[in-house]
Amino acid sequence: MGMGTHDAEFTDYVSAKARWLRQVAFLLCGDWHRADDLVQTAVTKLYTNWSRARRATNLDGYARTTLVNTFLGEQRTRWWRSVVLREPDDSIPAPTHDQDDRLDLRGALAQLPPGQRAAVVLRYYSDLPVDEVARTLHCSAGNVKSQTARGIAALRRLLEPETTTVAEDTSC
Repeated sequence: MGMGTHDAEFTDYVSAKARWLRQVAFLLCGDWHRADDLVQTAVTKLYTNWSRARRATNLDGYARTTLVNTFLGEQRTRWWRSVVLREPDDSIPAPTHDQDDRLDLRGALAQLPPGQRAAVVLRYYSDLPVDEVARTLHCSAGNVKSQTARGIAALRRLLEPETTTVAEDTSC
């Protein structure tokens, strides 16, 4: 197969899956700019291994695994925590009520440790079975179950409405 066909197949695949990869990356890292960087790095890795990737029985799974491994690899470094690449964006419009719920969930998701976050995103956003998540994360099915359970428990705690008690007014 010629290099032109190789590049065309790769370009067609990435063009068709770019939005999906970006959404998964965003759920993993919680920042659209960083998600774009994660996707770019993962796509570059995918390109360098395209001959092997295109022979995979599940190309989407191969691409998703590459993306998740890229995210988890970056989480192990200090660089991503110590470098701010942009200023906070104050031009974002005020969210509506439905957006508030999504922002709450995204904020809570961002507070999970990377392994729990990856397990929750793959299980519930990507709707993958435990065994496939285990293959993607290179761990046991039991580890996926415990990471997912811990992540869901943490999300419940983080999203639990704060109960405030209002003292009764007894001065009449």
